[in-house]
Amino acid sequence: MSLFIPQFTESVVVRSAEAEVIGRAPTTIRLLADSSATGGALSTQRVTLLDGADGARPHHHGNSAELFYVLDGVAQLLSGDQVVTAERGDLVVVPPGLNHAFAAASGEDADILIVITPGIERFEYFRHLERIAFGKLPPESLLEVQELYDTYFRASPAWDNARRV
Repeated sequence: MSLFIPQFTESVVVRSAEAEVIGRAPTTIRLLADSSATGGALSTQRVTLLDGADGARPHHHGNSAELFYVLDGVAQLLSGDQVVTAERGDLVVVPPGLNHAFAAASGEDADILIVITPGIERFEYFRHLERIAFGKLPPESLLEVQELYDTYFRASPAWDNARRV
């Protein structure tokens, strides 16, 4: 494993009121810092899910770990074949290559801080998702950009079963 040294010299300060917000209830994403702002160290966003809303379908990142910190509420997280229920203050870190997904638990809200490290440019990925949600692009268009965003979708019977309940 090689040591990654991020290349940036100024602190990154993002005011909540100035962060770009993608989507609308029941799923909103607040874009906080992209990889280019942190010299590749990380990319981070805050995802708010209302009333059991889905966050992301099962996928993995080949080159980055993903950290989920539950700021408030109750979330379900897929980590490999295990579905974890995480509450306020809980942390789940998924290593590169391991399938994962996230959602608010059934009937619950969840507010989650997500950090991907090393960073991947993610803001345009979330804008792409918004265009799909608003019918401007077909869902299968995500398959064309999997390599660009290091996001590879996978089937997960464990996740499907947990989300059916």
